[in-house]
Amino acid sequence: MRISLFIPCFVDQMSPRTGVAVVEVLERLGHEVLYPEGQTCCGQPAFNSGFCDQARCVAEHFLDTFADAEHVVVPSGSCAAMVKVFYPELFQGTKRAAEAKALGERTWEFSQFLVEKLGVGDVGASFAGKVTFHDGCHGLRELGVHAAPRTLLRHVRGLELVEMGEARTCCGFGGTFAVKFPEISTAMAQVKCNSIIDCGAHTVVSNDPSCLMQIRGYFDKHGNTLPCLHLAEVLART
Repeated sequence: MRISLFIPCFVDQMSPRTGVAVVEVLERLGHEVLYPEGQTCCGQPAFNSGFCDQARCVAEHFLDTFADAEHVVVPSGSCAAMVKVFYPELFQGTKRAAEAKALGERTWEFSQFLVEKLGVGDVGASFAGKVTFHDGCHGLRELGVHAAPRTLLRHVRGLELVEMGEARTCCGFGGTFAVKFPEISTAMAQVKCNSIIDCGAHTVVSNDPSCLMQIRGYFDKHGNTLPCLHLAEVLART
């Protein structure tokens, strides 16, 4: 397949290795990965803050950039949800409504694309250690992504998957929520991180880089060096 890769802002600025890992996994499976260089943000920050006109302006650039894409793969549940779920809402009643809906149908969160579109469970990865998985809210609640990343992790050689008690609980980031309500955000991060520690995992994995930034930030503040990795980074290892 010819796969167009969308790199979210957090990956571009904070964890570029995630994007590289996605390419490594897809190319290992024999696919051609394209990176449209004109891409920017998907518009989610403005949309979540209620600035729909500004979000639509950014989203129109996304539509233009990926207009010819056969498949768009996104290493972020929240950004994939923005395109698949919220673009149709954002463009409802406009001349680009059908275009937005069609592109949403061609857009996939990374793990869901591997398992549900490609039918792949084993990508040939190896990773030694006990791992727990954090479900990002948008991926879980808007896209229904739950089984796919676990299917992929269970096929990784040397990896033991353990479930934390608060796997489905929000980490407290929520984009601008963490800025507007820092005390609540920190309290939620504490619940999440304590649950990670309690399950005995050596590494926490997620398919949403913004959640990983929140978790890593809390651990750093409390002197905990437990690794926080994107799913693609685990799957890229052999």
